[in-house]
Amino acid sequence: MNEKNNLLSIENLTINFGGLRALDDVFLNIAPNQVVSLIGPNGAGKTTLFNAICGLVKPNSGAISFEGKKIKWPKPSQLADYGIARTLQGVGLYSGLTVLENVMMGADKHKNSYFVKDLFGLSAKNEEGLKARAMDALAWAGAADKFELSPSELTYPDSKRVALARALVMQPKLLLLDEPAAGLGQDEIDNLAKLINDLKRTCAVLLVEHHVDFVSNISDQVYVLNFGKVISSGDFETVKRDPAVVAAYLGVDSSTEDGAL
Repeated sequence: MNEKNNLLSIENLTINFGGLRALDDVFLNIAPNQVVSLIGPNGAGKTTLFNAICGLVKPNSGAISFEGKKIKWPKPSQLADYGIARTLQGVGLYSGLTVLENVMMGADKHKNSYFVKDLFGLSAKNEEGLKARAMDALAWAGAADKFELSPSELTYPDSKRVALARALVMQPKLLLLDEPAAGLGQDEIDNLAKLINDLKRTCAVLLVEHHVDFVSNISDQVYVLNFGKVISSGDFETVKRDPAVVAAYLGVDSSTEDGAL
């Protein structure tokens, strides 16, 4: 696909950590309204690729484009300017705020510096608008009834729903999800799959994941990393039959009971 048709494109990405090459000539294309999954064995470079996109790791070489234009590798503070939001493996909620306030914190493109300084030092109109957006995001994520609770009162699945709502309230063009199904039971994983399939109507999603069934149910494209290289890419049915993937990955773990790679 021509990179001008992509929301995000990466080419020739190489990252070294000392003498270790963590990523080697990696490429990635994400079209608007697509769900793209990164899979591969532990240590394959998936999180490193995420961190490069988020500005947490500086590439040694490689190019990145967003909405068809070459850009500099973004700093973490610039992600919101491009419309990129990320959730973490740990949910990272603020213990001193309610669920609603946590979600409201995700709405400001510039870290809500005034909002942190004086939490509700907004005009009544702006505060009500922000609350409405936060409640909409919570409702979409299935956690609207938790809005008055503190994070310590949430179950782990509900914490992940709130973290997802906090990312969505920014109304991103691209949402990065780092192991969103980790720690969830099968019913919660099935519910999350439905949410993500609905979500791609409004934004693109890039995720790192280890659960085969989950990846197969939600992904338009899958990239398989091994030892820092992309060894296969395409739809799930294509990559799962790739001999390189079978040898490196699926052939070892795809028969496990919980479907985890």
